[in-house]
Amino acid sequence: MTKAGVRVFLLAGLVACVQLFVSATPSQAVGQVTAFKQAVAEAAAQDRDLAAFYREYGYQPLWTGSSRKDRRRRAALFDAIAAADDHGLPSARYDADSLLRQLDSVRSPRDRGLAEVALSRAFLSLARDMQTGVLVPARIDSDIKRQVPYRDRKSYLTGFAQSDPAGFFRALPPKTNEYSRLMKEKLRLERVLAQGGWGPKVPADGLKPGQSGAAVVAMRNRLIAMGFLPRSATNSYDTQMLQAVQGFQVAHGLTPDGVAGSGTMAEINRSVSDRLKSIIVAMERERWMNKPKGQRHIMVNLTDFHARIFDNDVVTFETRAVIGKNDSTRRSPEFSDEMDHMVINPTWHVPRSIAVNEYLPQMKRNRNAVGHLKLYDRRGRQVSRSSINFNAYNASNFPYAIKQPPSQRNALGLVKFMFPNKYNIYLHDTPAKNLFEREKRDYSHGCIRLQKPFEFAYTLLAKQENDPKGFFHATLNTGRETRVNMVDPVPVHIQYRTAFTRAKGPVQYRRDVYGRDGRIWDALEKAGVSLRAQQG
Repeated sequence: MTKAGVRVFLLAGLVACVQLFVSATPSQAVGQVTAFKQAVAEAAAQDRDLAAFYREYGYQPLWTGSSRKDRRRRAALFDAIAAADDHGLPSARYDADSLLRQLDSVRSPRDRGLAEVALSRAFLSLARDMQTGVLVPARIDSDIKRQVPYRDRKSYLTGFAQSDPAGFFRALPPKTNEYSRLMKEKLRLERVLAQGGWGPKVPADGLKPGQSGAAVVAMRNRLIAMGFLPRSATNSYDTQMLQAVQGFQVAHGLTPDGVAGSGTMAEINRSVSDRLKSIIVAMERERWMNKPKGQRHIMVNLTDFHARIFDNDVVTFETRAVIGKNDSTRRSPEFSDEMDHMVINPTWHVPRSIAVNEYLPQMKRNRNAVGHLKLYDRRGRQVSRSSINFNAYNASNFPYAIKQPPSQRNALGLVKFMFPNKYNIYLHDTPAKNLFEREKRDYSHGCIRLQKPFEFAYTLLAKQENDPKGFFHATLNTGRETRVNMVDPVPVHIQYRTAFTRAKGPVQYRRDVYGRDGRIWDALEKAGVSLRAQQG
């Protein structure tokens, strides 16, 4: 049935059943109401939330009545199902055709009761998927610690019963600018896909300024198609093309040197489908975070190797970051928490996993190894290494804590930013400044290292100190470990986006450094999400 046909059918109502009810005698009408309610109760019995809603609703119809509001509710539901693909949702899961056939075949109050509950089931599935996502994050990757703001299922039904039907559905998806821009990009890429994509791949592993020939022409055409180069007939890698490559590199998190080396070429040759998958995954991830992020908040995008402070959805500070190394014990997790203090001149309390797996083996070979670290017994007393037989211990029975006192050489640098969490992840300074010059920056044990930690601190302190820089350095110059509380705790969101947007300029794409977005796409595809090509 066409969308127009669906509209006509839904607005007309359940004609056969309504006529049957109208022509019935009073006693028959009572029997039909009873049969309807019994069918609803029976069909809803296996779903606790559905059963509770209809019990409280007096087993009245939410969808299958003959009133104007019932017709509007049905129309709004089917309109929302029709729009599910726009949101990257698995539209087949809600099975509009099956629901329409069931409505069309209603011939008795019992049929109507069964159709009533079928519509509510589809509604609940669609509403939750649209608001908080199709997938359960932790089932996809154990390092996605995201606490999804799930809403009570019954509240969807009670809320819908009291709301404008179309308005209720409009309110479900995230209302962030990010989500709106991602959806806009999704629809744009679908049109590009329908037109055949960005043309043939560039048949070269790399190209340099000054070169010419067929490969340069192919790269020119792809850069034009992607919007990084104005229309041009050049067949040489000239200054204009170099600038276009730089623009592409900036938008893809690459070193903007204007040279199309192997890394840049691999990204230029990515397909529209690949980018579309990243967008759909990013929309799903945005649904997992569908609650206020905070008027002021900190966002760390692991794939982008950056940390940013946002005020009223505007970036007010950003710095490069180093994230956890891509191995099973070091990858940085994804979660949200609140930063409530910073520590200036921090002591590094070496995590036990690092102490026994990295430092104990070194001290077994040479008791004076890693001499900048101090050992403490269970009572907090410093212990001389000369009194310890390191070979008597292993990872399970090593009884000492290892700490590094405040200093320029401290592994945490001179300041750390704390949002206490069970994963022992925080943001901090580092003496290893050279790593920030690298394009791919996954080197830490899981915490987030900042290139500009002092400036990061000034920005945070500016909300509570008249002279944030002076306050910070006066505290730093004492050389003593000092805790500075945030007067207003700042939400911190550690996220992972291979596609994200900015208020202006092209959509940003990044490499899938931990492979997480690939796993999410596979799970979405298994759930029924598919790529589509749309004519403009």
